[in-house]
Amino acid sequence: LPETHGITFRIQINVKELLDTDVLLKLLFHLPVNYPSTLPDISVNSDQLTRAQCMDVKNKLLEQAKKHLSEPMVHDLILWIQQHLKYVIKQSATVCNEKTTLSKGTSTEDGIWMLLLHLDHMRAKAKYVKTVEKWASDLRLTGRLMFMGKIILILLQGDRSNIKEYLILQKTSKVDVDSSGKKCKEKMISVLCETEVQSQHKRFQTFEVKEYSTLDELQKEFETAGLRTLFSEFVPPLLK
Repeated sequence: LPETHGITFRIQINVKELLDTDVLLKLLFHLPVNYPSTLPDISVNSDQLTRAQCMDVKNKLLEQAKKHLSEPMVHDLILWIQQHLKYVIKQSATVCNEKTTLSKGTSTEDGIWMLLLHLDHMRAKAKYVKTVEKWASDLRLTGRLMFMGKIILILLQGDRSNIKEYLILQKTSKVDVDSSGKKCKEKMISVLCETEVQSQHKRFQTFEVKEYSTLDELQKEFETAGLRTLFSEFVPPLLK
């Protein structure tokens, strides 16, 4: 190819799928001359997926690519799709089944779930908070990011599949910086509780970031949401 066309390369990856059948993805990346400040062209083919699903995979890859604009991204995109393919496919399957689901009067087969996470620290706090807010909004999750003294908690509510997706993002993305200021993944995170939302729990309408000056204030936040037991079981031990 002449210089002006940039470069094109093909990659085939095997992704273990939901029912343990392998999906062979054929990805074609065309990198323009001014890549990575311009997005690559991507085409996706797979004998195991429908054309609509291939389009979904392509669109999701392009969405991811936008987040990496101006830094080399192909490797990251390949890792990302290996981890997320089943969610992308599941979402496109959900879209097809929308009609059948609505007639049964249930929102999703999985119901609404709740997740309580404890973070050890945030060095790059402003950036970290922005990232969490973005993920919550992308995945339509509501809840709170709560700071009280040294305690950092993330309480999320939403579709179970989206909660699972959030956990993957939280564990695989470079969300913070290490002591030398280099971007790093979150290693100090514990899942305190992951459970289905019960009728006595109140649903959060929004996702908010809040600071509390006392444990009482934090406890009130939980109690208002009908989560007194969740609070007493998981939060006081963190103070020890």
